[in-house]
Amino acid sequence: MSDPYWNHDVHYHRAVLTAVPQGCRAALDVGCGDGLLARKLADRAGSVTGVDRSPDMIRLARQETPPNVTFVEGDYLDTAALPAAAYDFVSAVAVVHHTVFEDAVAALERLLTPGGRLMIVGLAYDRTFTDWVISGCGMPASRLRALLKGGKRGPAGMPLEDPNMHWTQIREAASHLLPGCSFRRRLLWRYTLVWDKPRRGGP
Repeated sequence: MSDPYWNHDVHYHRAVLTAVPQGCRAALDVGCGDGLLARKLADRAGSVTGVDRSPDMIRLARQETPPNVTFVEGDYLDTAALPAAAYDFVSAVAVVHHTVFEDAVAALERLLTPGGRLMIVGLAYDRTFTDWVISGCGMPASRLRALLKGGKRGPAGMPLEDPNMHWTQIREAASHLLPGCSFRRRLLWRYTLVWDKPRRGGP
């Protein structure tokens, strides 16, 4: 089934789905918006929870809910909103730049089971000449994809925020906070970060 709309975040949903570990029992999509990614995760996990602090987004998400998906209105930064160490897979697409990076990562790590996997699709801003060159290379690809997909769109009312860290800051902070993580800068102005939480007593 094709996506109902396309934008730079939806473009990387496939990368998120590929990162879901085999045998995933419980997945969490943080900042789920209208629930598009959470519904896709329903085919990869036993149960899926989508959480968003916007009541309008949760209202949209609940209009179409597979039997193994639950949508929760709440803030993942609130320790009372979601159970700790409960999810084998946690995704956060265009979410962590809405707050302090260290706080976001700590909250996401808390939600993962030992041995669980975190997948972040995030934004950063350009600071160096090389940054601007790489970003410029994404322009033709973005325009072509938007043309093929009917334009860059998304659900009305989706909260937006500019990134508050540049690429080098993100890479260095991720390496420090999530040792062993895989960080990759993507063409369409996003990065992906994959990290497996150590199991208790060893890797």
